[in-house]
Amino acid sequence: LRVVESGGGLVQPGETLKLTCTAPGFGLDYFAVGWFRQAPGKEREAVACINSNNDAETYSDSVKGRFTISRDYRKATVELQMTSLKSADSAVYYCAAHGKRICNFDPQEYDTWGRGTQVTVSP
Repeated sequence: LRVVESGGGLVQPGETLKLTCTAPGFGLDYFAVGWFRQAPGKEREAVACINSNNDAETYSDSVKGRFTISRDYRKATVELQMTSLKSADSAVYYCAAHGKRICNFDPQEYDTWGRGTQVTVSP
């Protein structure tokens, strides 16, 4: 399994951006998927994850109410819709997947990682 992130870019504070995680030739329908981010000089931070068995979602306090993780079953992808973006959201965002049913925020649980996509929020 290989995952690829897309959708990053430069936006202004308050704007919206959608990231997509794909698994070329495979699909993510049966995988728990997490989104993580890492800003320069900071530790990697879990942002959101989604279960594989029931699509239950989990969010970090820093993004709860602003970000939404969801599956697109037509495309077998996982999306991260980010609204009301802040400068503090600027980071490289990574998609990660594992074959267990329940997602979590422990990076060591995830055995497949993408290379990341840059999100920059700046006036």
